[in-house]
Amino acid sequence: MTAHPDATAAPVSTPATATHAGRRAAQLVVGLVLYAVSIALLVHSGLGNMPWDVLNQGTARQIGWSLGTVTVAYSVLILLAWWPLRQRPGIGTVANVVVIGVLIDPFLALLDLLPEELPLAARIAMVVLGIVVNGVASALYIGARLGPGPRDGLMTGLVARTGWPVGPVRIAIEVTVVAVGWLLGGTVGFATLAYALGIGPLIHWLLPRLTVPVPPAVAAAEPAEPGEGR
Repeated sequence: MTAHPDATAAPVSTPATATHAGRRAAQLVVGLVLYAVSIALLVHSGLGNMPWDVLNQGTARQIGWSLGTVTVAYSVLILLAWWPLRQRPGIGTVANVVVIGVLIDPFLALLDLLPEELPLAARIAMVVLGIVVNGVASALYIGARLGPGPRDGLMTGLVARTGWPVGPVRIAIEVTVVAVGWLLGGTVGFATLAYALGIGPLIHWLLPRLTVPVPPAVAAAEPAEPGEGR
């Protein structure tokens, strides 16, 4: 794209760009809130967690911190690893750390109001609901295009630096965090496998339907952005 003669000038705000930015911000926040809900549902089911939450839960059990606090701590550590990988955070990256980390514990507290001994059918239903909510949350967040999540930024940074394919890098990262998390006492089970098998196709179907369309005036002023996630 040809550079504008006055590249340092502030972009001109128009009703179209303001509306577009507002929808992206709203979609980002809704997606992150729902993501925290999905984490709480899977954790409370007791049938297994998403890969990174196996590590978060195991660490929380070892050091006595809340799950939300550990999630924020790991997110910050991962962001520090971005620097040698030459990754740049966006607004969505910072929001990811704050919103998800802050809301996990309150949502878990709400679920703790349910009866302690839920029947297996109810726990399985909680897993299915958690995976569906996570798929919607991920598509909303990615579709807002406001910056990759810390963990996906780590993955894409490693891919860029090593030249290895995305698939093997992602698998290696997630197998590692699941193994370490399990050794620390994190829960691995049916939900972990169901999430691994179901979340990809679900996001693939939802993402085109939930990505914020870019008005022509905005598209002309914005660079293309890579895929984003947690």
